Amino acid sequence: MKVFAQKSRAVSPVQGEIQSALSDYVTLFKPGIVSLVLVSTLTGIYLAGRGVVDLPTVLWAIGGVGLATAGSAALNNFFDRDIDSLMKRTSKRGLVTGTIPPAFALFAGLFMVMGAMMMLSINVNMLSAALTMASVLIYVVAYAMILKRTSPLANQIGGIAGALPPVIGYAAMTGSVGIEAVALFFIVAIWQQPHALSLALKYKNDYARAGIPVIPVACGVPATKWRILLYTLALLPVSTIPYFIGMAGPIYLALAIVSGVIFIGLSYNFLRAERESNMFLFMYSVIYLTVVFLAMVMDLIIL
Repeated sequence: MKVFAQKSRAVSPVQGEIQSALSDYVTLFKPGIVSLVLVSTLTGIYLAGRGVVDLPTVLWAIGGVGLATAGSAALNNFFDRDIDSLMKRTSKRGLVTGTIPPAFALFAGLFMVMGAMMMLSINVNMLSAALTMASVLIYVVAYAMILKRTSPLANQIGGIAGALPPVIGYAAMTGSVGIEAVALFFIVAIWQQPHALSLALKYKNDYARAGIPVIPVACGVPATKWRILLYTLALLPVSTIPYFIGMAGPIYLALAIVSGVIFIGLSYNFLRAERESNMFLFMYSVIYLTVVFLAMVMDLIIL
């Protein structure tokens, strides 16, 4: 019997540089954030159509929102490149190391955003295009360029941009913003705060080094923990609104309450704990939103 030994193929320095550069370019457009935004947008689309959707419109809407989100991420990285060099977790980004020319990030971001606006206004509707542009302006101009460097309220304002994707999805299907879209907006807007604050606690020292006045830096760790608990408490009743307006059924209500109570419990335990960060709480916030959105869709399918 022959034994075949598989030889490992060493990566040459040139190949390593190419792979590293490609990774930097992919990271520039923040694919993780784009994915979350698209899931949120799809939820709005599906609920607006009550499970019946026009596939071409869906594809154009998803394409436009995804392009705008990626473009906004590139613009955010362009404007943040000076403070990114001061923070440990961002100091290896391509715009900091010189792998990516700043001009590329600027023009690629602008091109993608403008392309998204044309895509949505021509192939979907003007309302979805207007809402997407509002989200871009809030995130890039109000949050990244102005408030992030000057005010601890930056996350609250920036959270508006993050809460608009399900509204955009709803508007793409209906051409309007109904009470269902408003309910989705408030769920995501409130959810974003404990989600973002948990991450800010993890990188508090980085933000302090860069002079970014996030809540943990400006107000301290205990105040941040209290805010996380208060936001999770507020999220529970708000998350039940879809049930009471006939947007979702009992399956959604049960899962929203159970997952919300767990969120509150984790936040309360974190408040009482001595540690200054809790990445499990951050990860659970992602699980929470996924469960809530999936529960809405499940209810619609079953009913």
